[in-house]
Amino acid sequence: MTTENITGTRRRQVGLREAFAEFVRHPSPWMMASIVVGALVARIVVGDWRLSDLWAPLAFVAVFPLVEWLIHVFVLHWRPRRVGRVTLDTLLARKHRAHHADPRDVPLVFIPWQTMVGLVVVTPVLPLLLFPRLGQALAFVLTMGLAGMVYEWTHYLIHTDYKPRSRTFKAVYRHHRLHHFKNENYWLTVTTSGTADRLLGTNPDPATVPTSPTAKNLHGVGA
Repeated sequence: MTTENITGTRRRQVGLREAFAEFVRHPSPWMMASIVVGALVARIVVGDWRLSDLWAPLAFVAVFPLVEWLIHVFVLHWRPRRVGRVTLDTLLARKHRAHHADPRDVPLVFIPWQTMVGLVVVTPVLPLLLFPRLGQALAFVLTMGLAGMVYEWTHYLIHTDYKPRSRTFKAVYRHHRLHHFKNENYWLTVTTSGTADRLLGTNPDPATVPTSPTAKNLHGVGA
């Protein structure tokens, strides 16, 4: 079985410039960029640079693959549940099911703008409350914003017709597309391959995993 058989085929080839032109047409990258620019400007204005500003950002970068994995499993792949007459479901889970149903639908690749509104508010507020110094908090906000930008760009690019060139991106590309086109229960990180999945047992040899009948219909419940 070829790679394209298990990770889907490209319909045409696009370059990075064309891909980027489409990327910036969507609200999520701009909203994420507002966090980055705001945090960067505020951090420069505040000054008071210290080495202790770096420990939290470095720790966040180290655990980011695990954060991706946990969000993917417990938030995006949330199975709707009925409690009495109420169905517990979320916008993120519904949008993600729709994304699995049609991985080529570009707007569905991005974090929904409704969720982004909350992130734009919460992302700066929590660190400002939790960290002892303003400079430390702003460095952490900046790191989270940059991580979000990397996530959005990587996830988007994987779902375009861009052909991977570097060995690293080829691995990431194949890893995530296996999740969509082979089996939705494995390969759950997006910006890395073989990190948190290897640690948590969700990075098997694709040849040993059956093709899932619900990869495009999560939980068999539809979008």
